[in-house]
Amino acid sequence: MKVVVTGTSCGIGKAIALRFLSQGHRVIGLDRLPPSIADENYDHYVTDILTGDLPELEGVEILVNNAGVQNEGNDIDVNLKGTIRVTERYAFQNAVKSVLFIASASARTGAEFPEYAASKGGMVAYMKNVALRLAPYGATANSLSPGGVLTALNDHVIRDPALWERIMAETLLPKWATPEEIAEWAYFVTVVNRSMTAQDLLIDNGEDAKATFVW
Repeated sequence: MKVVVTGTSCGIGKAIALRFLSQGHRVIGLDRLPPSIADENYDHYVTDILTGDLPELEGVEILVNNAGVQNEGNDIDVNLKGTIRVTERYAFQNAVKSVLFIASASARTGAEFPEYAASKGGMVAYMKNVALRLAPYGATANSLSPGGVLTALNDHVIRDPALWERIMAETLLPKWATPEEIAEWAYFVTVVNRSMTAQDLLIDNGEDAKATFVW
């Protein structure tokens, strides 16, 4: 299938692109950074999803909206408006089968930088709007909301023993997800799944469910 993934130069986006490539799909990556994947089935466009030129791509079957920023002062513009721009460009056409949004656990909890949390909450709401409009095409739209993920973006807390101990105390399963695990979820939701749409899946190792019973 023809798959477009935004934000493929590192982290979750790169892992998702590699997962699709491992199954023989053609992947087109959009990122403001140069490519970090070398594969005959991979094409890379250096562009900004908010302000850059979006390439002419026909017949996109799967769109994965992953690109975003965190606490850079323009989170709503990039994460929400940029994602809307990409989706409106590629999703609504006859070849489409699935659109996926990589949101965040903070979309539910609000427990992160204010503009970042707001941008991801807006993304989940927009996902539901997309699902309504994709239904006539027989296509699905869903989102994944990861909690902590072991990426370079989170090195600040991963490499600080004191902060890491505090974070682990907030989860039922004392660990974070890997980018590869999130990629497995992304592949399942977009390729294997045919009946779930307009849903947000929380993948946070039980952080949202953490509770302490005192008697």
